[in-house]
Amino acid sequence: MDARQVSAMHALPDGEAEISLVVRLPWEDVARLGQEAGRLAAQMQRPVTLDEAVSHRLRSTRPSASHAKPLAEQPAAVSANASVASLPRLSGTA
Repeated sequence: MDARQVSAMHALPDGEAEISLVVRLPWEDVARLGQEAGRLAAQMQRPVTLDEAVSHRLRSTRPSASHAKPLAEQPAAVSANASVASLPRLSGTA
């Protein structure tokens, strides 16, 4: 079975969801994610994967609400050409 045919979303016992996806990024964005992983690894005192770095970055930049907003309140769709560079920077990072 092709990996793309496997279910891309799984419910986790802690109430969260795990979503698998393929993202095409320019190398400079991959480098930024590597830097993010390095900062997170230093903070956590253990090795960190790019997956963990992305998850941490998404969690740290989202609104504080723990549930989805009604469709009418959703922001406009993000451009397919959006990059990691367009994400808000974490405080204390260059």
